[in-house]
Amino acid sequence: MKKTLLATAVLTLGGFSSAALADLPVAIAGPMTGQYASAGDQIRKGAEMAIADINARGGVLGEKLKLEVGDDACDPKQAVSVANTMVNKGIVFMHGHWCSSSTIPASEVYVEADIPMATVSTNPQVTERGLKNIFRIMGRDDQQGLVAGSYIADNFKGKKVAVVDDKSAYGKGLADEMAKAMEGKGLKPTLREAITAGEKDYSGLVTKLKQAGVEVMAYGGYHTEVALILRQAQAAGLQLTVMGGDTMTNSELVTAAGPAADNVMFTFSPDPRKNPDAAPVVEKFRAAKVEPEGYVLYAYAAMQLFEQAATAAKSTKYADLEKAMRGGTFKTVIGDLAFDAKGDQKAPGFVVYRWQGGKYDYAK
Repeated sequence: MKKTLLATAVLTLGGFSSAALADLPVAIAGPMTGQYASAGDQIRKGAEMAIADINARGGVLGEKLKLEVGDDACDPKQAVSVANTMVNKGIVFMHGHWCSSSTIPASEVYVEADIPMATVSTNPQVTERGLKNIFRIMGRDDQQGLVAGSYIADNFKGKKVAVVDDKSAYGKGLADEMAKAMEGKGLKPTLREAITAGEKDYSGLVTKLKQAGVEVMAYGGYHTEVALILRQAQAAGLQLTVMGGDTMTNSELVTAAGPAADNVMFTFSPDPRKNPDAAPVVEKFRAAKVEPEGYVLYAYAAMQLFEQAATAAKSTKYADLEKAMRGGTFKTVIGDLAFDAKGDQKAPGFVVYRWQGGKYDYAK
């Protein structure tokens, strides 16, 4: 359902400003505050730039877009509250949330309200529940876990490997898939451990790893904990290589871990910044002093998906948008997007990266 707001507003888009008739509300949601706020900032910057560009082209079906921003701090209960707020605001499209543990409960609210959503959340249950309103614009943990676990088994033969997770839906799911892939190639983890995210001291885990002779840690969770574990491992004289998932793209990892970040490898989709079709947009971000790393271009692509689906459907009604998204192929800054019956990308793809000297690139 679409609500038209008969008011003129000025959208201030993080350095990109546009006077616009704010009459078609679309939204993003994620951790805008809290320990993962840097990911929320990436999402916001990507969406703001996309909306500024779309509005400069005349908007969608003649209407300018207005961006609503929801902060769930990666808390499931807060995510449900954000979702209900967004429904009351009359949004016609959501890009969110970010943490799978937030996306899963929030999506139940959006499907009841007939609101389509794009997400980068990777837990398989995001799309395995049969909800028709979800479109995942990144791959799944059972895909990236296979790539990460296989890489470990192939490249660290004879090394002792621990599998650790942070007990979150995303973290445990990814760690389980990495362990499964490793074992499928004959490498049995030396340790299987779990931590509590947000703690200030992981020396107990570091001691266990050191005593067991672990050299590689396959980790399911977020960059903040990895940075602390690496610093404490270094202090304990433990040289530890870490293999993580898509959340390790955050440059905060380098700031927090220092040179030890060079020991971090991770899986992520092929770098959209290297996509020739994305070059003009990448250039525009960099001119605005924004490096489009991590989830920036994914948020931009989510808004492109909405723009193109609405244009193809000639409508922003849910039934029309859902049909267009499910049946179309959409050209975006992260590449072509097309979805299967579950709402997963038809050709997701993951590759292995390594941090080196403050930047990440494909692992050799």
